[in-house]
Amino acid sequence: MSKIIFITGASRGFGKLWAKALLERGDKVAVTARNLQDLDDLVAEFGIAVLPVKLNVDDREACLVAVQQAKDHFGRIDVLVNNAGFGLFGPIEETTEAQARAQMETNFFGLLWLTQAIVPVMREQKGGHIIQVSSFLGLITNPALGLYNASKHAVNGLSETLAAEVESFGIKVSLIEPNGYSTDWASASAVQTIPSEVYDSLRTAVANALTPDSWGEPEKTVSAFLELIDSKNPPLHFLMGKNAYPAIKEVYSNRLSEFEQWKEVSIAAHG
Repeated sequence: MSKIIFITGASRGFGKLWAKALLERGDKVAVTARNLQDLDDLVAEFGIAVLPVKLNVDDREACLVAVQQAKDHFGRIDVLVNNAGFGLFGPIEETTEAQARAQMETNFFGLLWLTQAIVPVMREQKGGHIIQVSSFLGLITNPALGLYNASKHAVNGLSETLAAEVESFGIKVSLIEPNGYSTDWASASAVQTIPSEVYDSLRTAVANALTPDSWGEPEKTVSAFLELIDSKNPPLHFLMGKNAYPAIKEVYSNRLSEFEQWKEVSIAAHG
């Protein structure tokens, strides 16, 4: 049976790639973008199976309207893929207030508004699947990506809580947590802080740590994404890419070791 999927940020990158894969196998997809012209190719190829929706996810009211538009058009929404977002690159000290607020508005609040819009729809249907596109940097951190790290940690905390709150309604929640991929996330879609020379050595170290193997191939994510969509028991956390697991395992092992080292002091602080 075909599914009805709502995907934000479908103008490029993962959003467009996954939307096309779903359409090719016969699903119906509502796709959003700030500029509808970015969706013309999908409409031209797949016709009425596509519902293009103009949406800036920063606008809460627009998110509510967009979800209702998709429900009215298709009759239901089986899966929400909260994919819209961007990367803010630069040390925390360099980040302006406007940059920090814009990062959280899109990556966190935009995702929250769509989530709030979709839950009543799925609750009425007695089921659905909310997929939040987070990052492995929602579980660990990298320097010079402080606000991006913070936005994805917020997404993870929100979504873990959401999963417990909506389970009784038959709604499942999954976090896709990719490592780096060669989309335009780190290039055309990225926002950069104004560099200060005091962080030149940090920037150099971060750049030198990257290799061609740091970046996954976006096209290789399609089969894994479809398997997640079709799973009857999807995971809450779904790592994507070969670099995510070892990086997270190292950080979490070190964290547990530190907790153990300070365990007695921590217990004594209870009273």
